Amino acid sequence: MSTAARPASFDRTHTDDLIAYLSASPSPFHAVASAAERLEKAGFRRVAETDAWDAAAGGRYVIRGGALIAWYVPEGVGPETPFRVVGTHTDSPNLRVKPIPDTGTAGWRQVAVEIYGGVPLNTWLDRDLGISGRLALRDGRAVLVQIDEPLLRVPQLAIHLDRQVNEGLKLDKQRHLTPIWGIGEVTEGSLIEYVAEKAGVAAADIVGWDLMTHDVQPPSYLGKDRELLAGPRLDNLLSVHAATAALAAVAGAELPYIPVLAAFDHEETGSESDTGAQGPLLGNVLDRSVYARGGTPEDRARALAGTVCLSSDMGHAVHPNYSERHEPGHHPMPNGGPILKVNVNNRYATDAVGRAVFAAACEKAGVPWQTFVSNNAMPCGTTIGPITAARLGITTVDCGIAALSMHSARELCGADDPYLLASAIKAFLEG
Repeated sequence: MSTAARPASFDRTHTDDLIAYLSASPSPFHAVASAAERLEKAGFRRVAETDAWDAAAGGRYVIRGGALIAWYVPEGVGPETPFRVVGTHTDSPNLRVKPIPDTGTAGWRQVAVEIYGGVPLNTWLDRDLGISGRLALRDGRAVLVQIDEPLLRVPQLAIHLDRQVNEGLKLDKQRHLTPIWGIGEVTEGSLIEYVAEKAGVAAADIVGWDLMTHDVQPPSYLGKDRELLAGPRLDNLLSVHAATAALAAVAGAELPYIPVLAAFDHEETGSESDTGAQGPLLGNVLDRSVYARGGTPEDRARALAGTVCLSSDMGHAVHPNYSERHEPGHHPMPNGGPILKVNVNNRYATDAVGRAVFAAACEKAGVPWQTFVSNNAMPCGTTIGPITAARLGITTVDCGIAALSMHSARELCGADDPYLLASAIKAFLEG
């Protein structure tokens, strides 16, 4: 663990911008659009996967659905130049709208939803929810929609009708998580008509949708000294934001590597999709970057052999009310700096070589860092790290920041950690 001291006072500009990013990114599609907007301001330009790519220096990015790959080609690099990749994901557990959404019972109008990812179901009860996502139109366009109004709510059963609720809440995913949004007769097509109106399109032109719910309560600082940050989708938009800021900051510099941001979708459901880490998107972008610079398969092999990936995802802070569930020798704390995530069963990809790369980046950035290891009796989750390492055969290290309430509708972390993580990522990309 690093002994570097955390600065006594902090400029919260980075965290303020993170709050704005979280508010503008209720869905993966909005997350990549918001990140792309920041990259555009830094001089990056969007390229289409269907176009030929050139060898010119500069920043580029591609968007496919809820995934974004961005990279910066420094002046004078060869086709065999290795990459420095920061891997993140744009999706978060939530409730997603079913293909036939209009439903109801007992005089209530409701919206049919499906559970996405590993959701602590009780955290979605009694919250004011909006709807966001994308609409697919008949002419082939995809339109983003974001309704931040308190539109839906999943009401909890009153304690008078469930006297044993405090002995253990049992929620049925099919019966108990259906939000209400009105009273009266259920009318087919009414939800999509409402969403279409908000999106400024005709309901008859909508042929498909990827819609999801989000808590409309905005992110905010928390505590007497505002030293904590509470908000939705910290897992893992905090890492996407940090990596975007770091990539924009190194663009234009003379670098020994080609810095890359890989923000994947569908990590929370296993990454098996064309926009997930198990898909070919990142590999295709890296290959095409090599070949656009006149490279050969030999150059590609050399480039990947020298490539390192920093998989950045949220980790667990020690919970004060459940400290016995954590590994007793490893208690990461908020505002203690980024955490190195280690698991010898390869649920995380970190090994000794990756640890050295991570430690060097934190040392260069002048930020402290911590280590996370799961309690042996509590199997840990996983990340895109092992997937990326296995798919591309590249050295990969897993990191993140310490947080509470992971996967809840609203999560909690240190307010200084987002900047500390971004600083470490910037140092990593600089090599």
